[in-house]
Amino acid sequence: MEEKKINVAEESHDTEAPLDKNVRLMSPTRMVVRRFFRSRLSIVGLIMVIGLFIFSFAGPLVYTAWGEIELDESGKTEYATAVTTYTVDGVEYTVRQTTEKSLKDNFLAPPSSEHILGTDNEGYDIFVRLMYGGRISLTVSFLAVFLITALGVVLGGIAGYFGGVVDNVIMRVCDVLICLPGIPILLIISTALDAPEYGVPAEYRIYLLMAFLSLISWPGTARLVRGQILSLREQEYMVAAEAMGYSASRKIFKHLIPNVMPQLIVQMSLSLGSMILYEATLSYLNLGVKAPYAAWGTMINIISTNQDILQHHLNVWVPAGVCIVIAVLGFNFVGDGLRDALDPKSRR
Repeated sequence: MEEKKINVAEESHDTEAPLDKNVRLMSPTRMVVRRFFRSRLSIVGLIMVIGLFIFSFAGPLVYTAWGEIELDESGKTEYATAVTTYTVDGVEYTVRQTTEKSLKDNFLAPPSSEHILGTDNEGYDIFVRLMYGGRISLTVSFLAVFLITALGVVLGGIAGYFGGVVDNVIMRVCDVLICLPGIPILLIISTALDAPEYGVPAEYRIYLLMAFLSLISWPGTARLVRGQILSLREQEYMVAAEAMGYSASRKIFKHLIPNVMPQLIVQMSLSLGSMILYEATLSYLNLGVKAPYAAWGTMINIISTNQDILQHHLNVWVPAGVCIVIAVLGFNFVGDGLRDALDPKSRR
């Protein structure tokens, strides 16, 4: 009886797997990815953003019926009716006269098989301009956010690490830039770029304006990086890096900045939505892309000068507004998902 018990114990001992084999190791990156894709809003936002990029950058390669600055000159006929009233011997007569006018450009055409979303007030295909406008809006926003982040990381890292006079100088520059009114300055610069002696092409104006906007918008990122580095530089691993004689640049960009990256990634994703709105605002105010080129804000700008289009031709400006809303919501959903994935405690 005892031998049987011993054999059973030995068999159960042999079938048990070592404890370390039951533990499944997972890298931090994989954990973040898993947390991100657990959120439905994160997945929806990612789908929205990817869909806009495919539509804007791959769409013109597939849909080649019309070009961005190609006018529909197939022509159209307009009919105008004039009503004239006159009185003869006390009898009132009304005469209706219809005139026919042939036009060269097929403008404000309704949606059809030839023009999926119709044409605008100049005769350009709205669907095609929506795709090319997305290219400009998305590209400009991404470039602006990356430039703002790069400047903020470098200057904020230097200010937080060295402190003292360097910190005071950089922070006072931040204070000055925060006080600058962005829209009025951009209005002045845009007016100056219209001067013939500069000769700035219409399609590049928005890039110059957003570059200037980036040069005055980095203080927020710099303050975030500075605050994080002020707390991180007192950690034990920084004391060890100091004892090993590492250079200041290596300690900042090799040890401190990587620990600030989670917060920077979240801020960048949320800032993309703000930059989309900023670019749309500049284009709507006619400060950005000039005709015949288009951006989403430029396509909405049509309603500011033509009330008839605002009321009776929704196909001209509503699609651009829908694209702006999708882009902003998509980037905000992705930013919220990244924040929850990188810092699960923030959800509590």
